[in-house]
Amino acid sequence: MAGSHGGSPKSWLAVIVILIGFTVGGVALCLGPNWMLFWVGAGIIAVGGVIALVVDIFSDVIIDAPRAPLDHTS
Repeated sequence: MAGSHGGSPKSWLAVIVILIGFTVGGVALCLGPNWMLFWVGAGIIAVGGVIALVVDIFSDVIIDAPRAPLDHTS
């Protein structure tokens, strides 16, 4: 995937797990708050963080070639 900022599927797996945990925690806060469900969401986020460390998500950045600025003077 040269020339893209897409990342690899393993990195997206970590991101999706973290988003699921964030969503569970957010819903838990709206439901009362339901603290047990909130901490389940926090645990899911922690699992996503471990996945991100294992797949080395920060080395998955793919940088595009430099772009020329647009000429808006015409």
